[in-house]
Amino acid sequence: MSDVAQTKVMALRTELMNHVRLIVQTEGWTQAEAAEHLGVAQSRVSDLLNGKCEKFSLDMLITLASRVGCKVKLDVM
Repeated sequence: MSDVAQTKVMALRTELMNHVRLIVQTEGWTQAEAAEHLGVAQSRVSDLLNGKCEKFSLDMLITLASRVGCKVKLDVM
């Protein structure tokens, strides 16, 4: 993958992570509650809330976003 493509994928991952993190915070969920809603282990929620983007694939972040009710739309140019 080219450097430009990698940069774009990282930007998408960061945007999705921030959005899911914002939902968790807005809902006031504990890490345990967020883990239940997201269908992942509490340690994964900790990684999410601490911004450890490198630990999540784009596919996983799309899945997590959909589990909290987001509709993910990619605008391909």
